[in-house]
Amino acid sequence: MLDVRRMQLLRAVVTSGSVTAAARNLGYTPSAVSQQMAALEKEAGIALLERNGRGVRPTDAGTLLTEYAAVIGRHLAEAETALADLRSGRTGRLAVHYFATAGATLVAPALAELRREHPGVQVELKLADADDPLPEVRRGRADLALVVRTRDRLPVDGIRFVHLLDDGYRAVLPQGHRLAAKRVIDLSELADEPWVGSERSGPCLDAIVDACAAAGFSPDFAVEGEDYATAQGFVAAGLGVSLVPGLGLGSRHPGVAVRRLRNPEPVRAIYAAVRSSAAAQPALDSLLAALRTAAALGAGRTAD
Repeated sequence: MLDVRRMQLLRAVVTSGSVTAAARNLGYTPSAVSQQMAALEKEAGIALLERNGRGVRPTDAGTLLTEYAAVIGRHLAEAETALADLRSGRTGRLAVHYFATAGATLVAPALAELRREHPGVQVELKLADADDPLPEVRRGRADLALVVRTRDRLPVDGIRFVHLLDDGYRAVLPQGHRLAAKRVIDLSELADEPWVGSERSGPCLDAIVDACAAAGFSPDFAVEGEDYATAQGFVAAGLGVSLVPGLGLGSRHPGVAVRRLRNPEPVRAIYAAVRSSAAAQPALDSLLAALRTAAALGAGRTAD
């Protein structure tokens, strides 16, 4: 196999016109250059240089390898530039998995900020409402995933969690409900109400059930809505009450009243999950910073 470094040295000799000139230009000794040329000729199995007065000139084989050395040199320079761009975050690709209610409030503004800072980075988005994205993060198929996790389930091998937002749940009541006159409702006041489910099984539903348990009751789910818009429609029709997180109330049904909760307030904790062993990526770091900023703004809007 031909040694690429020796090919570049051959190119320097041919361009300079002599071994001595090439050695002087490169800071080598002439004997070291001659030894490398002899080793390259042995690898090639054919003479590459012939004497020309006090200098040397390439044989046909030497000319051929010199031309290829020039091409290789250009490709190496391009590769070094591409690597520098990737290291600095000027280029690259990020795969991001997210869930629907985090899209408008967290993902959209964070991606807009990332595009301003790193316009050459491509982002692949995947909505993963029904799937657990952590295996994809662990395998390196996703660079970042937004997830809801309870604190007792945070340690996961190979995953680093970055806390973004505690998204508090609100009581969603039919207009004219006896509790709608209150600004803040104790969770226990909903104990005897029929409930409309707004969550599928998982950490979001766990946050609701655990908070109700802390308030001394288990919710009686009369209807399963399983998404926030449908749940609000069922509530507006008078089929029960529901809990919806702040980020899920971007579009409110005109037939419901939304009130804050206390004692306790159910909360779902939202995290960005990244691979623990992932190499440093400026673009990924910038995306995490942008998500934190978007989360802080989102928390301010949902606190009302």
